Amino acid sequence: MKQLVPAFFAVGAIMALTGATVFITGWIYAPYIYTIGAGFIALAQVNTPVKGKSKTLKRLRIQQIFGALALILTGAFMFATRGNEWIACLTIAAILELYTAFRIPQEEEKERA
Repeated sequence: MKQLVPAFFAVGAIMALTGATVFITGWIYAPYIYTIGAGFIALAQVNTPVKGKSKTLKRLRIQQIFGALALILTGAFMFATRGNEWIACLTIAAILELYTAFRIPQEEEKERA
């Protein structure tokens, strides 16, 4: 499982990026590729263990999982809407994921010290 989680994340990231960029061209399979990739990313993040017990780490972990769910919700918006609502949801998810990607290692390092 230790090697499977990073593989899911890498494959999911490539699929989500590909699906989001190709969606603009109107290709019919782009939302499917994006949604499967977002599912892989969410699966990898949910199965990644937390290396600390502080309240801050738990809060950041919840934010990270919420960001992963927002990625999946973006895929649902790609299917359900005809406008660009999915871009707003993707932006929120990206901000949450980026914030937690920097803050979680900082907090884990703080706990070790």
